[in-house]
Amino acid sequence: MTITPPTVEYGLVSPMLIVLGVAVLGVLVEAFLPRAARYPVQLALAIGGQVAALVAVVVQWAGLGSSVGRTAVMGAVAVDRPALFLQGTLLTVGILGTLLIAERRIASEVGVDEGAGGLDAFTPMASAVPGSVAERLATKAGLAQTEVFPLTMFALGGMMLFGSSDDLLTMFVALEVFSLPLYLMCGLARRRRLLSQEAALKYFLLGAFSSAFFLYGIALLYGYSGSLSLTGIREQTSADTGMALVGIGLLSVGVLFKVGAVPFHSWIPDVYQGAPTPVTAFMAAATKIAAFGAMLRIFYVALPDFRADWRPLMWGVAILTMVVGTVTAVSQSDVKRMLAYSSVAHAGFILTGVIALTDSGVSATLFYLFAYGFSTLGAFAVVSVVRNAAGEEETNMLRWAGLGRRHPLVGVVFSLFLLAFAGIPLTSGFVSKFAVFKAAAEGGAAPLVIVGVCASAVAAYFYVRVIVLLFFTDPPEDGPTVVVPSALSMATVTLSAAITLALGALPQPILDLVNSANHFVG
Repeated sequence: MTITPPTVEYGLVSPMLIVLGVAVLGVLVEAFLPRAARYPVQLALAIGGQVAALVAVVVQWAGLGSSVGRTAVMGAVAVDRPALFLQGTLLTVGILGTLLIAERRIASEVGVDEGAGGLDAFTPMASAVPGSVAERLATKAGLAQTEVFPLTMFALGGMMLFGSSDDLLTMFVALEVFSLPLYLMCGLARRRRLLSQEAALKYFLLGAFSSAFFLYGIALLYGYSGSLSLTGIREQTSADTGMALVGIGLLSVGVLFKVGAVPFHSWIPDVYQGAPTPVTAFMAAATKIAAFGAMLRIFYVALPDFRADWRPLMWGVAILTMVVGTVTAVSQSDVKRMLAYSSVAHAGFILTGVIALTDSGVSATLFYLFAYGFSTLGAFAVVSVVRNAAGEEETNMLRWAGLGRRHPLVGVVFSLFLLAFAGIPLTSGFVSKFAVFKAAAEGGAAPLVIVGVCASAVAAYFYVRVIVLLFFTDPPEDGPTVVVPSALSMATVTLSAAITLALGALPQPILDLVNSANHFVG
């Protein structure tokens, strides 16, 4: 028997190979370099690798010319403009997320109690509260937690592959590659160790169930079509569609869990609250981009002929997601949980673009993912610098009263991100919502748009409520303070705010880019 070796077009998949190669190098650095030398090497590897991968994405985009795209690795990976746009977005968000993660240090085992009085795994490298407990513990700690860098790179590489997979088996492998590092990263907080580990365990268990549903769906679709390729599933003309419909339902559960859609959203608030805030920022922004990218490819490439079957299901999920996410966010008293339920509501808004099933739906969804990623990253970056007297993150919303008066710049920047989430004009959120609602209306989903507009109006209430709390409420005497961020966090917040404003005032360049990236190969 002759075994034909697989053909790998290394140039076409070079962005993913660079990121995964950096992840492997990061593991070797952890194994062989002295502890004191790991932090600068890991940071340089992570940032340098992502920049190199971003350059490779630009080169691949330019190399496509007038063609829609092509497949690589024996048809397992699609190299088309939607995939490259998602990869570029993930890398840009990943660079900013890495800068935020890089600012944090972990307590050493010497002289620090890692229980109730210990230092959070992600305490600022430079505390801004002189003489505080945080500063004294940070002085004792002095060692950076460097394992998080290769974990981040593995997660990022898996996300890039997830939205680019052109067959379901490769998509499942990518799902596991980016999920497993995230499970570990969610449990890295030491000061609130029990809460963090509970979040990681919940994410792991529910994620394992969703992966099982996803795999069962793959098996049933393979049984229906005899192919794992997305185009092979689409080209199947069998009249016996019962197996296919069950497979579509199970497959949908897997991706809906990752985007945090109702009723598969129960992990979102607990994990967002329990995970270290820099990890939450990266996960909240990047996971949605990757998961919606995969969802677009599944529904637009493999299952367009089943639209009459899956669109009613997605209608119901989108309505539930918008309503439940919005209504539940109103009652939250914790900032991170409020942002978590806001994330759930935004998953419903983005689903309206997916449901449109038109070229404009693809463009609108890609633009929304790009804009939402930076706003989310910036919002959690601001949360990470608000601290109480003990140096711990203060997420109790009532304790934020008057914070905008005492720290106007922080209040204004956080308000900007909240206004973007609310969809106020001159922010990226307004253009994003207008784009997906317009696409949904053109695609025959006008009732869904009405629900989305009503949900957006309700959502504006709880965003404005926080702004009123920041600027028009008397602060408590022992209210939280804001640590002086390092250049790394400052760069993350500044760039996120600038992009949020730029996409609201001058969105046309990105709109032109996504309009040229609305066709899938195959």
